Amino acid sequence: MTTKPAQDILDRLSRRMHPYCLACSRAHEGCLGLQFLLQDDGSVETRFECCAEFQGYDGILHGGVTSTLLDAAMTNCLFAHGIQAVTAELNVRFRHPIQTDEFVKVSANIRQATPPLFIVEARLHQAGQCKAQSTGKFMQFETLFHEPNNTPNSIDLLSGKK
Repeated sequence: MTTKPAQDILDRLSRRMHPYCLACSRAHEGCLGLQFLLQDDGSVETRFECCAEFQGYDGILHGGVTSTLLDAAMTNCLFAHGIQAVTAELNVRFRHPIQTDEFVKVSANIRQATPPLFIVEARLHQAGQCKAQSTGKFMQFETLFHEPNNTPNSIDLLSGKK
């Protein structure tokens, strides 16, 4: 990890890097306003009310919203560790329908850190049941802009290979 995880690091990076983020900001109407809290084990968690306005099928949270929640949790987990990274790959497993008009708990942890590539996992629980889970590959932010594309030192976002 880049640094010891800390709530203040998470909060500062989130404000600085995502001031208008659809998931984490409160800058304008329509933002989800997620607030992630660092846990003792280095993971992050948040709660979210699945309002009916976010449904796809009647009474079921839209899959795109589910994916957004999971992706945001993974990004904020990296922020808590002082890591600025972008999503290179996101795999979501929808296990059970997520009901609207109920709360969910979303959590994420870093599974593997091999800078500049990080593999992060997230889970979404509702009523004590895992409803969706994801794994994401994230590329450290600074790395993306140091070398122009198609140079011997450029990095493939999906594989992490030069």
